[in-house]
Amino acid sequence: MTEERAGYRRSVKSPRGEARRRELLDKVADELGTNGLVDFSLRRAARAAGTTHKVLLYHFEGAEDLLTQAVLQLRERRITRALAAATEGPDNRSLADRVRSMWPTLIGEESWVLDQAIGLAMYDAGRYADLARTASRQYLPTLLSLCPESWSEQRRQEVAEFILATLRGFLIEWRTSGDAAGIDAGLAALTRALEREEQA
Repeated sequence: MTEERAGYRRSVKSPRGEARRRELLDKVADELGTNGLVDFSLRRAARAAGTTHKVLLYHFEGAEDLLTQAVLQLRERRITRALAAATEGPDNRSLADRVRSMWPTLIGEESWVLDQAIGLAMYDAGRYADLARTASRQYLPTLLSLCPESWSEQRRQEVAEFILATLRGFLIEWRTSGDAAGIDAGLAALTRALEREEQA
């Protein structure tokens, strides 16, 4: 990955500037979703956005900031799809059923790029730790919202963290081994654990 330092004034947060920033970010996120994180640079991002790297430096702090923001954008898209899958259907669906229904969206469109981001954060934690930390902050609110309202805040937090860690492990296993049968077995165990939790 090519590192390029910012040397330009960042965009002020005017409505027009924010709209332009979002437009550029959408295009860069689309490009990442197609081509992945390897060899990402400001010049590559500028080509995808139909602009120059100087324009990107006006709106972002540099290549790493732009990469992080684009990954966040891709995650938000996946979270939106996962939440839609979890909340469609009857209101009385169990937490276990809602969580299980999210899995196809987690391994669907653009998922390979987000899995690369996990690997990048593990490979160079000092430089890319935010990619992992922000993942937890992005996913947890959705998982908390799926937990029964009657549960205490602590119980919702514990169960949401358990679900997040388990699904993250399944994603790494799916990406590294492709063991669909093993992951199905793990999802079945997660389903049983959540059913027991709801009945407790």
